[in-house]
Amino acid sequence: MPKTRPLVIVTRKLPDVVETRMRELFDTRLNLDDRAMTQAELVEAVRAADVLVPTVTDRIDAAVLSQAGPRLKLIANYGNGVDNIDVETATTRGIAVTNTPGVLTEDTADMTMALILAVPRRLSEGIHIMESGDWSGWTPTWMLGHRINGKRLGIIGMGRIGQAVARRASAFGMQIHYHNRRRVPASVEEQLEATYWDSLDQMLARMDVISVHCPHTPGTYHLLSARRLKLLRPEAYIVNTARGEVIDENALARMLEAGELAGAGLDVFEHEPSVNPKLVRSDKVLLLPHMGSATIEGRVDMGEKVIINIKTFADGHRPPDRVLPSML
Repeated sequence: MPKTRPLVIVTRKLPDVVETRMRELFDTRLNLDDRAMTQAELVEAVRAADVLVPTVTDRIDAAVLSQAGPRLKLIANYGNGVDNIDVETATTRGIAVTNTPGVLTEDTADMTMALILAVPRRLSEGIHIMESGDWSGWTPTWMLGHRINGKRLGIIGMGRIGQAVARRASAFGMQIHYHNRRRVPASVEEQLEATYWDSLDQMLARMDVISVHCPHTPGTYHLLSARRLKLLRPEAYIVNTARGEVIDENALARMLEAGELAGAGLDVFEHEPSVNPKLVRSDKVLLLPHMGSATIEGRVDMGEKVIINIKTFADGHRPPDRVLPSML
């Protein structure tokens, strides 16, 4: 990293306060139009930059990294997930990768809980009825949903966000179950009153609501495959605010259409921004445009994390949020 101010290229529009601070500290090129960069533009950026600040929609794969110039020493991702970056190739080429963990936990957990509440109570259907003007008045047996008090919530991925969701769901009277790559400490299980399942298959077959909170890695791609989705009870609901690739979206859409699942709340999709048309048409699905972490406070906190990682690295120290291939 040069001792002069590093050239930092930012791929998307960030909150004004973040961009202002970055321009004060670094030689910063901003994307004022907020238009997604093409692969050719990303290649041009990695050739010129000392630091690249991409977002989760920018694919920094081996093809892009192979064009990186000798100055590029840090990719400071504006986001927690790094599945958009080939971390192994970057590390091999001597390029450090950082992310923004922790700052989005509460926001994402709030949105997850909103979906867990909304889908069984058919909020999306109710809104559509009101907007269409088709409501003819209250009746005792119309628009009946399901209560969540006493229901079993199966959390896939008991990291920061999974635990935050467990705390919220417990307050609503849900029974907390989870599957994780590693069992969490007994003190955490006791605090959350959470039951651990070593077998994901066995947990899926017994839950009322499944909530996905694991990252997208080669090991979690289609973790909820067509076979595993078939294990769910027809009365079960799925909520996903993590990554769309974790669920076989086509299989999920088919099952919802066939009445083999009660419903789904989805904030992320396998081929964003494209969404399976069957999901769009279904009245059993509440769809959101990847807004789980979309709060002003959260976005500013993300920017501050990025700035700290760049500043620390530029000063010759290990950035606090470095991501290594072994961590994925």
